[in-house]
Amino acid sequence: METIKQQADTLLLVRPINFGFNPETAVNNAFQNRDASVEAQRQALREFDGFVDVLSQHGIDVLVVPDTPEPHTPDSIFPNNWFSTHVDGTLAFYPLFAANRRRERKQGVVDAIRARFDIRRTLDYTEYELEGLFLEGTGSLVFDRVNRVAYACASPRTDFRLAERCCGDLGVRLVFFQALDRHGVPIYHTNVMMAVADRYVVINVSSLTPSDRDRVLEAIAQTDKAVVDISHRQMEHFAGNMLQVRNRDGRSFMVMSSQAHDSLSSTQIEAISAFDTIIHAPIPTIERLGGGSARCMLAEIFLPAGEPKQTVP
Repeated sequence: METIKQQADTLLLVRPINFGFNPETAVNNAFQNRDASVEAQRQALREFDGFVDVLSQHGIDVLVVPDTPEPHTPDSIFPNNWFSTHVDGTLAFYPLFAANRRRERKQGVVDAIRARFDIRRTLDYTEYELEGLFLEGTGSLVFDRVNRVAYACASPRTDFRLAERCCGDLGVRLVFFQALDRHGVPIYHTNVMMAVADRYVVINVSSLTPSDRDRVLEAIAQTDKAVVDISHRQMEHFAGNMLQVRNRDGRSFMVMSSQAHDSLSSTQIEAISAFDTIIHAPIPTIERLGGGSARCMLAEIFLPAGEPKQTVP
């Protein structure tokens, strides 16, 4: 029997080469702000490298794949949206809302995964882009892997029928709901309003529509997880965009940005720290221009380890 884990053994990150504001994603990402300066790329690179250093210092296995200049991919720093991996050896590819984000599906990233891990099955949903249907990976689907549940909030980037099909293929139960920001606009990605850890869930309860609130909280209660409730203001500072990770010694951490950490109250920090050590790093340029934060930068690798690859001289 395969061991089901909530935390991946390896995190894949894509080191940016042309990071910047993406107008194609800004149409439904209220977290983005415009800036196309060259200095923004330099600062994003400094933030990225600092973030990787913090993870590595805590003994977390990090696989960094450098982006390529062509094709131009301003959001390549957020690889979790175009693929996900699973303990049974499944690699899934997802349809993306913004046409220029679809170029992020670069063979070099897949090759880097294949060099270290065993891919036994591929699920490819990218053809749905032609029908205008989207499901943006672990941005759209927040997995409780141990309990085989996926949470998803409706948005232009998260289609119910496609989420239902994907969850059926993966053998998980879908909890689909409506979640709105303080202005009544659908939240673009589920992983900015909630994060699922092994023993607790961080969630903006007030974003859940009244008709869905009890149902979502009941689904969480059925998994015996504590709830750490965050506000709209804290969500806007990316307090929902965090990820529980595990290092090589099996120790678990909750990873978030410094902005997210600083928005939390002492009571919330104590609640999370009762379960995990908190890791945070400053990534303000990435957050401001990209509209994503720490969790969006981390693509979890749950695949089984592959056989060492032979190189031919």
